[in-house]
Amino acid sequence: MKKIRINLLGRIGLALVFGVISGLFFTDWAVRIFVTFNALFSQFLGFVIPLIILGLVSAAVGQMGRNAKNLLLITVVLAYGFTLFSGLLSYSTGAAIFPSLIDAGSAKALALGATPLTPYFTIEMPPLMSVMTALLLAFVLGLGMANIRSRALMEVAMDFEEIISKLITATIIPLLPIYIFSIFLNMTYEGKVFAIMLIFIKIIGVIFVLHILLLVLQYVIAGVVVKKNPFKLLWTMLPAYATALGTQSSAATIPVTLKQSRINGVSEEVSGFAIPLCATIHLSGSTLKIVACALALMMMQGIPHSFTLFLGFILMLGITMIAAPGVPGGAIMASLGILQSILGFGETDLALMIALYITMDSFGTACNVTGDGAIALIVDRLYKHKSQQSKVSKPEQMSEVSRFGE
Repeated sequence: MKKIRINLLGRIGLALVFGVISGLFFTDWAVRIFVTFNALFSQFLGFVIPLIILGLVSAAVGQMGRNAKNLLLITVVLAYGFTLFSGLLSYSTGAAIFPSLIDAGSAKALALGATPLTPYFTIEMPPLMSVMTALLLAFVLGLGMANIRSRALMEVAMDFEEIISKLITATIIPLLPIYIFSIFLNMTYEGKVFAIMLIFIKIIGVIFVLHILLLVLQYVIAGVVVKKNPFKLLWTMLPAYATALGTQSSAATIPVTLKQSRINGVSEEVSGFAIPLCATIHLSGSTLKIVACALALMMMQGIPHSFTLFLGFILMLGITMIAAPGVPGGAIMASLGILQSILGFGETDLALMIALYITMDSFGTACNVTGDGAIALIVDRLYKHKSQQSKVSKPEQMSEVSRFGE
């Protein structure tokens, strides 16, 4: 008998459905069991989040510094710029549209309901450092390793990165369905879940439309730079989009993204550098989703969500996204720290963010991967232009030498 394997999205979906159904008839003592699990898992997440940031960001920054400086700088600036653009697009669209989707009655429903249940017990798991300390230390170590080219320290950082990645894939990700089940069980018990889910469906629809708009804008910019039809370029990248929908991993889609970007005219030299790098540092689709979901949750609860607050969040999110491991749900796990530290999200908010994000994870990954092709096109054009300039300058230098000899 073959075992039936259900991917993470399927497990999260089942957990959400069973959590809602179970919340309709579970007794107080049964709900408190899962409330206790959530309290313990939340403490564990709080302990692990700084380690995730330190382990993944330091290794990513250190490895980036080893590559060709000019290509690296151009690619990183473009990836970060596109990521910031997607976050600002998400915020501005959400600020304009979400108030009409989140009515006052739905928002008030979150504040009403049964008295919240308390866990049977909790265990304090204080983190070794704050989120900001972990982020700063990660950049100091990463940039230091890149500058002094320390092989020994880099090997330690990469081993630590592997430990953190295995911790995410072997412990946190498998426990997420139980965590989501517990959250929706408790919300159903408190009478809040149906108001939230109605809003979620509307938000997901808006985010999907924004993904398509973002890709069109990225390829219009790339088309202008390389002087080609942007829609033809985007159409060529659709196999990469479709592959990412199935794999839910930018890293697993790299071979297809490489092939399609070369069909679009990107040189082997540039595509072999830019595509793997962008699979790590360019997460426009993920940033768009996280910003939209965070904004929606804050609106639902009546929490202030000023532009200045979100601008700081988006700027930091663009940096934090380079820490996202190439596993389903990796981006949201890497962003939990700044959701807590900058936006002040609590346990329930983080669980809702995880559920919302993973529900759309494959679409976000597909958007990231397809956008990598646009960045590769621009980098290739700038690289060729610079190469042509250097070739032109060399004959001029040679003629100066010959005149000097005469």
